[in-house]
This record gives sequence, structure tokens and C-alpha cells, in this order.
Amino acid sequence: MKSLACFFLTLSPLLSSVLALGQNATVTTSPTAGLLQLAGNGLDGQILLSADDWWGVIRAAEDLARDFGKVTGRNLTLGNWGSTTNTNTTVANVGKRSSSGIRHRALSVLQSARDNETYTNGSSTTVYYTYNPVTSFVNLSRGAEFENQYTTGPAESFTGPTLSSTAPNPVIIAGTLNKSPLIRALVQSNKLDITSISGRWESFISQVIIDPLPGVDKALVIVGSDMRGTVFGLYDISEQIGVSPWWWWADVPVRKREGVWALEGRKVQGPPSVKYRGIFINDEQPALTNWIKYVAILSFLCLASTGYAELMKRSSNYQPGKYGPGYNHYFYPRVFELLLRLKANYFWPAMWGSMFGVDDTANQPIADAYGIVMGSSHTEPMMRATNEWSNFGKQYGGNGQWEYDTNNASLSAFFTVGAQRAKPYAANSLFTMAMRGSGDTAITLTQAQAIAVLQNVVAKQREILAEVFNETKIEEIPQVWCLYKEVQGYYENGLTVPDDVTLLWADDNWGNIRRLPTASETNRSGGAGIWADTFGIGVYYHFDYVGDPRDYKWINTIQLQKTVEQMQLAYARQADRIWILNVGDLKTLEIPINHFLDLAYDTPKWGYDSVPRWLRSWAEREFGPEHSDAISSVVDRYGMYAARRKYELLDSTTYSIVNYNEADAILAQWGELADDAQKIYDALEEAFQPAYYEMILQPVLGGQVVNQIYVNAGKNRLYTEQKRNKANAVAQDVLGYFQQDHVLTQRYHDLLGGKWNHMLDRYDLSYHGQNYDGYWQQPMRNTIPALSYVQELETSLAGNIGIGVEGSNATIPGDDAWHPNSGSTLVLPPMDPYGPRTRWIDIFARDTQSCQWTISPQQPYVLATPNTGSTGGPNGTDTRIYISIDWTRALPRAQHHN
Repeated sequence: MKSLACFFLTLSPLLSSVLALGQNATVTTSPTAGLLQLAGNGLDGQILLSADDWWGVIRAAEDLARDFGKVTGRNLTLGNWGSTTNTNTTVANVGKRSSSGIRHRALSVLQSARDNETYTNGSSTTVYYTYNPVTSFVNLSRGAEFENQYTTGPAESFTGPTLSSTAPNPVIIAGTLNKSPLIRALVQSNKLDITSISGRWESFISQVIIDPLPGVDKALVIVGSDMRGTVFGLYDISEQIGVSPWWWWADVPVRKREGVWALEGRKVQGPPSVKYRGIFINDEQPALTNWIKYVAILSFLCLASTGYAELMKRSSNYQPGKYGPGYNHYFYPRVFELLLRLKANYFWPAMWGSMFGVDDTANQPIADAYGIVMGSSHTEPMMRATNEWSNFGKQYGGNGQWEYDTNNASLSAFFTVGAQRAKPYAANSLFTMAMRGSGDTAITLTQAQAIAVLQNVVAKQREILAEVFNETKIEEIPQVWCLYKEVQGYYENGLTVPDDVTLLWADDNWGNIRRLPTASETNRSGGAGIWADTFGIGVYYHFDYVGDPRDYKWINTIQLQKTVEQMQLAYARQADRIWILNVGDLKTLEIPINHFLDLAYDTPKWGYDSVPRWLRSWAEREFGPEHSDAISSVVDRYGMYAARRKYELLDSTTYSIVNYNEADAILAQWGELADDAQKIYDALEEAFQPAYYEMILQPVLGGQVVNQIYVNAGKNRLYTEQKRNKANAVAQDVLGYFQQDHVLTQRYHDLLGGKWNHMLDRYDLSYHGQNYDGYWQQPMRNTIPALSYVQELETSLAGNIGIGVEGSNATIPGDDAWHPNSGSTLVLPPMDPYGPRTRWIDIFARDTQSCQWTISPQQPYVLATPNTGSTGGPNGTDTRIYISIDWTRALPRAQHHN
């Protein structure tokens, strides 16, 4: 897919609109005569659909109806244009019209009984997963709100959203090509030209049409080329009217508007630049998992007195399953909605302690109903979680080892169940192929042996897919092989990947793509059918990492310019089939996730120099235009400062205390950034402060305090060696910053009545010091570098004051490891007209007595500031003297001119 086409065919007036990032407007919130009013001023508007449309489309329409309510104070309603659905059909994603609601029918083919799996292929139980708006835990400070949740039950038991009979005033008509009879009627009556999106991937049209239906004078029509195309078109309106995709995950509030009007004209958007765009929730313990446990246990208790206790049991039931934490069909729809609002479509689920298909058998049908393409991580082949082998592997016989060379029959049977389980959701499944060693490690064989084993693994997996999907050609079954770490070396040394399998290149875990496609590789088919219009190459990219040499997972450390550079390179080399992003716990990475997915959706729009423009647009969407420039500047600088050395890689020796003013310059930058960020926070409306703290202020203040801890720990070490009194005060500063680090975390956890409690349960301090053993895993508890103290009641044998200079750890008077015995000379680094303008000398106290001092340069062109002072004693302080040169006096006149 070479680019996303986006056209708006009209000469629209210049109106104040809330824009989706980087996209053309189709609505405005400015009252304008002659435009179609969609909401506001008491209007009871309606979204008209056909109940025969996809379940996921009707669910997204319900979200849009509620989003209008968030903006104008009055929800739109949903109208049913009519239905002719055959209720006997048994394929997934079938919408059925009913007086009580819309249901999604799916085949539940996996049952868990004790520790065994019983696969009932051929006698599948039909289970209905139903859209059910009930009260959900949002936050205690704002009270309970109605959100979208789901219940399961037999065919006779399901609820909402309710589609009423057609109302007299539909203002929005929505539907999907080749699915909605309503859209078909508009096309057949020549009211709607769909040639620009017909047969295209995830594309949509937004257009105001005159007299679209009998009795309807004018309506905004949203039509998608496929299910997700329609959903993206609906959420495009949500974003334009001011509902952020992060309204729930980052608590971005919605500004109230008097009304919403549709602009005249026709907008055609799609297909996206990258076909499959998504995220991988990974490294989710302890933070995200602890949060889920907290929501499951405490949210009910916190709201028990509100009268919503029974509803809380139903809607916030993130209760742990039999085998792991509550990553269930109450949790995942939150993620699915976010992905669709961000125009993404692909997902690898949490996997550390979880099993997507087993923890809750509703998970996979719900993903399919939403239209989310499910995959599994680079180390979990054939739609099976690693923990499924741990829990169920014994039942397949063999030696129980995750080793295909010694246990191939058992593993083949295990892979078969994954394919069978995914079969009802084949339209939204993308199979990860091959395997790595146990625990996401390299296979413990020689390279030649590993290559031979992997060739056999993939051959068998493809044989399984061909048998399970016996009516589908193997090249039409979406497959991907992730060439992660050592697997890339196998590929480069002879491993053969079938031409119809997408190659997924990986970065080096730190944001540097290791390999880009060659010309011959871009000629790969990468599959047929829906795969045919992109190249068979993708990218697996990291914003979070757990592994050698160290983890990085505390908070956001991503510089957006780096993301642009790397992904534009990938796109230019035609790696445009799949972009999948490791996002850790998801929270704290909201900004770079949004940016990455915007890049994937419309890569040409966001070129190498686009970050300032993107940031201003993002800041305006989330916080309003009045602060967008200041916020974008803060976020831009934060990305630069955090990315130059990730927090987990810092220690007390990272930045030099004595050379180049490096350490102090670092702290000065963080100090200015923190001041700027705090000023914006103080100026924001109170409703916007939680979102700002979550995404911007906490990272900035947290980044500042971590750097303060390490730089001052480095100063403490140097000052102790110099026997400075100030070593003790600096040690106390470090302890104060250490407490502040915890306070910032607790403040995050206390926000909004504890909505995100435990979400920062990942430690940022401990990869340091003499006791650091080189182990890469996250620290089990925060610790700070070793601190030292001097005895202030004693006078140094070298005297009551000391002198140090820039560029040296040595001091005078006295002996130390950097200075010869009885030496009395320190030498500043040289100076010239083109280098640093100043050098410094420190005069510092070594006992309790004060000392007056004067510094007198021998040459008149050498300037010392200050040149006199007092050090030590009750009121004395250490002093830094800056040495500068008057070059007009220092050089002969002719030489100065030269």
C-alpha cells in the first residue's frame, strides 16, 4: 500500500473545527447558516443504520452517539432502517436485528476442564457475546459513568444497543459496502458514488447528501469499504468533535460545545499506508497486572456505597481466571476501542502470565466482533500462548520439552489446537509462524541445526493450516515470521521463508531497525488475496524492553524524531505490510503510541520534519489551542532529554561532574523544563490537569528527580574524596530527591480517586553501584547509589579550605589519588577564542572555620568572577569562580583581527 489517499472535494468556508490529527475536517463546532446541524440546541438527532451491518459497526455507532452526548449534553439515538438477516447462518460477525438488541454470534470451540483441553470441533457450542451498556469503574472523583461492557449467554439472553424504528430526523447515515442494505439503497438510487473506495482496504467516504431517503432532507453519510473502514469513519467524527481517542485511557476531558454542524463536501480517506498496524502489550507485570487486580478487588469496595455495587460486580469484574490475572472480556474491549479510535487494527495480547484464548473464552470472539486482527507474539506460534504449553503441554505426551527436534509430535498437536480455535475468526487472524527456544530465548542448537529444525517446524505448521482451513489456499492464510534476534542471523545464513509468509524485521530492542528489505525481498508476494496490494515485509519495533543488557520500562523515554526517522526508512524500503509496536503496559507511552500509529496510518503525511507540527496538533486536540505551542515545546524537549540516556541506564558516573559543565548543564535543562511544564499545569483548567499530569508532568518531574539523584550522588562521591563539608549536604539532597521520586509515583496512583493505582509499580532506581551484579531484570525495590559522609566536626589534615578546578578530580592542598604528594599546582584546561567562554575554580570548606580569600590573576586580561569571598564557618559557602578572557586585550591587535 503506497499511501493513504485523503481528499476533501469542496471549497469549504474557513471554520473553527476540532480536527482529527492530520486529517481533513468534515464537521465544525462553529454555528454556520446553511450547514446541516447534527447536534445541539435541543436537537434530537439520530444515526441511521441497518441492523444487518457488522456488529462492530453498530457498536462504534453507539460510541459516536454517546460522544455527541459528551460534547453537547444530549446523546444521539440509533435508528434501524430494516433487516433481512438469515438467523440460521453460523459464520462469525453476523448482526441480528432484535427488539432487545444486537448480538455477535461466534463458535465457542474450546472448553477448559481441569488441566485438560477438550476440543469439540464439529459439535461447537454457540455462544452469544452481547453489547451491554452498564456502569463501569471510571474514577471516583467524577462518579460512575455508563460505558460499554459485554455479557455472555445463550441465544435467548442478550441486550442492547437498542435500534429503534426509523426516526423522522436522522442526521447521520452510516453503513458498510456489500453489507448494509441501507447503503446499497443509496448507491442504487444514485445518491452515493462509491467507486473511490469500492474494493479498497479500510477506506471510507464522509459526504453530506441532499434527499438521501424519503422524508430526509439532508444527512451526513459515512460509508466504509469494509467493517473497519466504516468504524474509522465513525470515530473520525468523534475525534473531530473533540473526543480524544485517549478519553478513557488518559482521562482527556471533552470540551462542551453548543452544537455540531456538517461541512459541505465529500471526504474520501484510505487505504492506510501500512496494512496491519498495532501494538503488543508486553512486560505487563507488575504494573498493569497489579492495576487489574486492584480494579477487580477494590473498585467494588470503593463504590459499594454509591448504589452501583451490583453493576460494579458486572462491569469491573477483572477477576483472575483459573490460570492467571483478569485479562478478560471486560479488560480487552477497552484496548480494542482505543486501537480503533487510533485507526489501528492489529493486536498481540499480554502474555507474561496470561493466555488470551483460555483465561476468558470470550476474548477471541470479542476481538473478532470488534474487528481487531489477532495475532500472537514473536515467540508464541500458531495463536497459542506460552503459558498454554506450561499448563496443558503434558496432555500431548512426549517429553514435555519445548523442543521440536525432540518433541515434534506433541508440539504439532499443540499447534493444531491453536489453528482450530482460531478458525471461526479466520477473517481477523494473523498466524505467527516458527518458534524460538523456551522462555523467548535462542534455540539451544548450533546455527545449522536450528535452521534445519525451523524449516521443519514451519513446514509442519503450514501443513496444519492447510488441513484446518481445507477450503482456503495456504497462500491466502495470513502468516508472519518474526526474524527476532538470532533468527535474523539464521535467515541471513540460509534459512528459507516461504514466499507467501510475511517477513517481520525487528529492531535491536532499542529503536534501531537492524535490517531493511533488499530489492529482491520486496518482490515477495507475502501472500495472496487481501495481502496482494502490499509487500510481504513488516517491522517489529520497541518502546519497551525486558532483557539483556538492561530493561527499560519505567516511563516514556521515546524521542519522536527517532521514530519518524526509523519508520520512514522502513516505509521507503517498502516494509509496509505490518508495523507492530511493543508498548509494555501501554500507560505512560500514550504520546509515542499515538504518534507511531499516526505514522503507520498515513506515513507520507508525517515526514522527517513533521514532529513539531504533529505535537502542536496533538497538544491542541488534548488540551486546547491556548497551550498547544508551550505543551509541544515541553514534550519535544522531554523526548530529547529522556532518550539520550534511558533512566535504567543512568548511574552516578554517567555525566561528568568536573568536565564540560556536563552534569550541571543536564540539571539546568531538566530544571528549566520542569518549570515550564509546571507553569502549564498551573494554567490549565482543573479538568485537564489529571491528563496532563499522567502524560506530561509526571514524566518531566520524574525524569528531573532521577537525574538529580544520580548527578548529586556523583557529586557526593567526588566531594567526599575532596573532603568537602558539602558532601554531607549533597547526600541529604539525594535522600530528599529519593523521597520525591516516591511522592510523584504516589501522586500518580492517587489521581482521580485511585483510578490508576499500581500502574507505576515498576522501579526506576537500582541499576547502579558497586553491588550491581549486571543482571538485566527489573530491580525488586528502588535503591539509590551509595552515599558517603565526612566528619564535619574535624578539620582536614590538609587545612580548612580546598581548591579544585574544572577538568580534574585533584585538589590542593593535600594528597589524593589524582595528585602527586605535596603538589601545589592545579592546571585549568586551555582556553581560546573559539572554545568555552569560561573555566571554573571551586573553593570549598573542609572544617567549621571561615576563611576569607582573594583571587588575583597575574595578567590583566584574565578575569575572575567573583574575585573575593568567604568560605566555611556558620554562614560561609563553597564558591565557584568563573575565569574568562578579554580577548581584545589578550591578543596582539593584528593577530586579533586575523
